[in-house]
Amino acid sequence: MQTTEDTHRDTTARQRDTLERLAQERDIWVSTAHPDHGPHQVPLWFRWDGRAVWMCTSATSATARNLREEPRVRLALPDTADVVLLRGEAECFADQEVPEQAAEAFTEKFGWDPRKEEGSFLYIRVAPKTVLAWRDEGELRGRVIMREGAWLA
Repeated sequence: MQTTEDTHRDTTARQRDTLERLAQERDIWVSTAHPDHGPHQVPLWFRWDGRAVWMCTSATSATARNLREEPRVRLALPDTADVVLLRGEAECFADQEVPEQAAEAFTEKFGWDPRKEEGSFLYIRVAPKTVLAWRDEGELRGRVIMREGAWLA
């Protein structure tokens, strides 16, 4: 999503726009770190359930390995002209232990059910604790729109 608007949104507008993007977008950048292996960043498909981001990756991936050691994670929507950054802690669910509703909603959005694939997959749930949103330098002030898990608008 690219914008050329030269308007400065208030917190309410930023929250509304962020929630719309979380509901509509497909990809999110996931940044993790491992104490021995360092940082790792990868794009994953995601689904927003209204409170948390749900993603899925191979149970043997670097992302899965990192999150088992260090659950703190940063997520970013891919548009640098309309920045949305989320920070939180990941909850991990083996593909056969994920809540049915979450797995079905993920499958419905993407037409892919990792539970039916060969090999193990890990579902990742991140309820954001902090959300930042801005479109240009003029919006840097006030970019925090969620703090300690509570929307500021």
